[in-house]
Amino acid sequence: MPDEPKPTISYDDFCKLDMRVAKVLEVSDHPNADKLIVLKIDLGSEQRQIIAGLKPYLADPQSLAGRNIIVVANLEPRKMRGLESNGMLLAASDQAEGAERVVCLTTLDDISPGAPVS
Repeated sequence: MPDEPKPTISYDDFCKLDMRVAKVLEVSDHPNADKLIVLKIDLGSEQRQIIAGLKPYLADPQSLAGRNIIVVANLEPRKMRGLESNGMLLAASDQAEGAERVVCLTTLDDISPGAPVS
């Protein structure tokens, strides 16, 4: 069954999101959680750490290293099992052959870290 639609937001609300391209520099397992990974990302003007619940969906989390991902850069920081996450990567999910599948949003071509997404 598909997810329930979310409420409509205004264009002004959408514009509050600061979505950016980030280059994944490093990927490691979260020391205190089985399903979380820790990513060190480059946003062009700064490097940050984000935490993502992707471990169950990636055969090789290290495959994200060196790739461009899309992140929400202005999400307030959040502690996740003792580590601070400073942003959120965007991913799509669906059901395929009875299992949930999660795919990170990336860029088709190489582009500079920090490039705005609109």
